[in-house]
Amino acid sequence: MLSRYLIFLLSSFAGILAFESCTGNYIKADSGCKEYDLNQPYILTLNDALREISGINFYPKDTSVFAISDELGYLFKIQLKNRYVTQKWKFDKALDFEDVSYHDSLFYVLESNGNIHTLQFSGKGDTITTQTTVFNPVEKSKNEFESLYYDSTRKLFIMICKDCEADKKSSVTAYSYDPEKHVFTPSVFTIDANVIAQKIGLKKMKFKPSAAGINPLTGDLWILSATNELLVRADQDGNCKDAYPLNPGLYTQPEGISFTPKGDMIISNEAGNKHNSPTIFIFKRKKVS
Repeated sequence: MLSRYLIFLLSSFAGILAFESCTGNYIKADSGCKEYDLNQPYILTLNDALREISGINFYPKDTSVFAISDELGYLFKIQLKNRYVTQKWKFDKALDFEDVSYHDSLFYVLESNGNIHTLQFSGKGDTITTQTTVFNPVEKSKNEFESLYYDSTRKLFIMICKDCEADKKSSVTAYSYDPEKHVFTPSVFTIDANVIAQKIGLKKMKFKPSAAGINPLTGDLWILSATNELLVRADQDGNCKDAYPLNPGLYTQPEGISFTPKGDMIISNEAGNKHNSPTIFIFKRKKVS
């Protein structure tokens, strides 16, 4: 891929950052997304420790991104203003970690089986203490999750099923997690996959979310699916507003999504195969009339 470095002033960042601009021969047609140019991200190439980056959370305090990597019990910090310097802290053994969220000075890491690991830094900030809440749904069925985000309106964390046994082929269920009571609740809302399918010209589909997050500027819920190669914009009850197919030649394996306070969108990609590198894409939000 032919690329060059640009100086890009990202409005929600406190400073001028250097990003690698995508100039390859990807889809030239308009993606249909009015808020972001999904075919022209600013690209940050990450090191091999993050080849399976599977969840991100933007941290506005120092313009960084916290991340986790599948099968590694480390919390990573990528400092965007300092040439992408990466720090890491070990918090657990190797498990199937899928997403990370931050709320009230604590990090919450989602395991694929629904368990939530709460992480807290020590006073000196060099070690992490953890607490695990085991996911134990009433139906005792097999469940797989990859997305976790905090809903400030509900004051709950939301986990959207990727493949839950109780779900029908045309629907996807969202569970909640109360960080105060450490309680899970099923069926907070349900996503109709057929509505998403119709938005992209299909009759039906099995929707498998890999990440989700609320844009703090608009209140919209954005849901990412690596399996479906799709990005969905919905309301906070999961009702689809728009769906945008993603170019697999550009999005190797999109597994994480987060937003800056001013609505700029960040997506992380796993390497996918040995020929690719893990990346972070940054999209500056357009002015929408």
